[in-house]
Amino acid sequence: MAQYETVKTVGGVRTAAIDEGLRAHMNKVYGTMSVGMLITFAVAWAIGTSPALLGIFRDPVTLQPNILGWIVMFAPLAMVFGFGAMINRFSAAAAQTFFYVFAAVMGLSLSWIFVAFTGLSIANVFLITSIAFAGLSLYGYTTKKDLSGWGTFLVMGVIGLVVAMIVNIFLQSPAIMFAISVLGVLIFAGLTAYDTQRIKSEYVAHAQHGDQEWLAKSAIMGALNLYLNFINMFIFLLQLFGNRE
Repeated sequence: MAQYETVKTVGGVRTAAIDEGLRAHMNKVYGTMSVGMLITFAVAWAIGTSPALLGIFRDPVTLQPNILGWIVMFAPLAMVFGFGAMINRFSAAAAQTFFYVFAAVMGLSLSWIFVAFTGLSIANVFLITSIAFAGLSLYGYTTKKDLSGWGTFLVMGVIGLVVAMIVNIFLQSPAIMFAISVLGVLIFAGLTAYDTQRIKSEYVAHAQHGDQEWLAKSAIMGALNLYLNFINMFIFLLQLFGNRE
């Protein structure tokens, strides 16, 4: 086992080994998330730019989902709940595989954006989201402020958003959709900072226990949380600022 070199700091006792491990852990989180993002957008682009493939899930003119399209739309939500409930039963390798499968399914559910919006606006909003995400995640990682109090409020906000979006499926109200998009950007921006700090704190709390399997699965769960924050911010910003075809 690695020997820990103790370093005194204002906040108490830290170790050089934990600092090095934390960097590796965060690199694992962001690396796994990035691979998931690539899978999602590759699948979304492949389906969305092929009328024949998109037609399997949606009407190619109205973009209204068929039965299979509705299943694909809600499948990522079911998979997230299932993943959270069963991660303790997975090995780290199985959890990572599940995450990549989830990313591919998410790509199926997002394929419609390549028909609804111009390619340039998708690229622009993706760039804006990337810059905002990087800044928010950096804030969550470096701030000395305890963000744990945000958790309950933000989770309640997500639940409210889901309920509002389901209701608006039937109402089809542009005003409600605009309000949902604005609130969605704010909520997932907050979650990006909150989750980054939580991932860091959990690693520091558990690193000295030497449970590498737990740390590996924790990195994948962290990647999933940050991935969801990015994807949701991107979609809500696209709804607000994207140029439609």
